[in-house]
Amino acid sequence: MCTLVILRRPRHAWPAIIAANRDEMANRPWLPPARHWPDRADVVAGIDQLAGGTWLGINNLGVVAGVLNRRSSLGHDPKLRSRGELVLEALDHADATDAAAALGDLDGRSYRSFNMVVADNRDAYWIKGLGPDSKGTVKAEPLPEGLSMLTSFDRNDPASPRMHHYLPQFEAARPPDPSTGDWRDWEALLASREFPPGSGPEEAMTIITERGFGTLSGSLIALPAIEHPERRPIWRFVHGRPGEGPWQDVDLRLAIDVQAGRAARR
Repeated sequence: MCTLVILRRPRHAWPAIIAANRDEMANRPWLPPARHWPDRADVVAGIDQLAGGTWLGINNLGVVAGVLNRRSSLGHDPKLRSRGELVLEALDHADATDAAAALGDLDGRSYRSFNMVVADNRDAYWIKGLGPDSKGTVKAEPLPEGLSMLTSFDRNDPASPRMHHYLPQFEAARPPDPSTGDWRDWEALLASREFPPGSGPEEAMTIITERGFGTLSGSLIALPAIEHPERRPIWRFVHGRPGEGPWQDVDLRLAIDVQAGRAARR
């Protein structure tokens, strides 16, 4: 189970800010975000070396996509396609709306159940597939303004102990200010090992367990508005558990002019 939080502020200089922790078995090999796919040179993402896909990425046009497992669906099923392919499929598109439409046409029975977020600096979507035992429908729902949080449950679902505990904390926290480099409140939340009473360490933001499952990395992403062509997307990444290692900027320098590309499609 992973966590993804997105703050949407359509009229702000930074209209989309995303925070995400990746939780996985520690023995599943992976590499941090880079341009890992020769046939997708416009994509920067971490790579899952077992299945070849990714959990979170961005393309040169400023589309961000991330995937999370839903409940009782941890791990790879060799009979089904990898959910990491879904992120790469989304990043083949020029904007979030086109990506959401394409994902909505897929047969969800080909994948284990998933939640996804696909966003750019204008639009954002929650995409849900219920797995091989469902009717195969993949549902794409626009995300509203404000904060949305996803784990293995539905968006902002209080039945999730983690969301019930942490969503109010994100709402009370100071939003990151990418212009000044102030990410402190969200960094602290991603690093929190506090879990709600009556639950366990797997409901913390940063998970540590004795069975080899836990938080392997953290990400903070900001997308600038079209009206600010001098700014570029920012991706800050920590290799390992948040709070234990340094946050570093992912190299996005090969990206084309995101603002010009987006403006040309308006």
